Amino acid sequence: MSRPVLLVTGGSRGIGAAICRFAAERGYDVAVNYQGNAAAAAEVVAACERAGAKAIALQGDMAKETDIVRVFAEAKAALGPLTAVVNNAAITGKSSPLVAAEAEIIRACIDLNVTGAILVAREAARALLANEGAKNRAIVNISSIAAGLGSPDEYVWYAASKAAVDSLTVGLAKELAPQGIRVNAVAPGMTETDIHAVSTGDPGRVARIAPTIPLKRVAQPEEIAEAVLFALSEAASYMVGSIIRVGGGR
Repeated sequence: MSRPVLLVTGGSRGIGAAICRFAAERGYDVAVNYQGNAAAAAEVVAACERAGAKAIALQGDMAKETDIVRVFAEAKAALGPLTAVVNNAAITGKSSPLVAAEAEIIRACIDLNVTGAILVAREAARALLANEGAKNRAIVNISSIAAGLGSPDEYVWYAASKAAVDSLTVGLAKELAPQGIRVNAVAPGMTETDIHAVSTGDPGRVARIAPTIPLKRVAQPEEIAEAVLFALSEAASYMVGSIIRVGGGR
């Protein structure tokens, strides 16, 4: 029996990498999209292969339509028709109050997190609709609890971008459910990844925010990945248009 095929955008680091590893362990072949860190993507591919999966690293900027279309085509050519997609690639941009934010930072965030995510969702819908005979076709968008918190004084533009992902999830879920494709989202809270130092430019953010979380700690990427794998699984067969908060109580 052939294994289901999963494409994870932004799959080389952090939450995306954990999703790829868990998916391989649970029976998926995995396409690992990355933008620039080929070495990190290769490590994730190697971990997937050790788990018994076929895996491939696919470079592509998920803010660019041509790259998005190409990555989906390359994933199918290498692994077969897609069964599932995790729409994960995103950035925050350097944190600041909105009054101090540069237009380039805001625009880059919206280009990837909103326009790019919508185009990824479009290609995912096309790919899964074409794979009509497959069981348990699913899309999981990665949102954020920032959509409800607003992220004041840090990156309200990022919070707004994730609110757009929530709306995308609800609307696309209603479009695709009649064709047997489930669309849901997972909204992580603060998670221990390098995004805080690399993207936000605020390496002390984790230590500063953790005491304000009811659980008094941040999440590990694997804890978010567990929720994503559940949403992909047949155990979530009646879950459509849901936004699963994994925020430690925030």
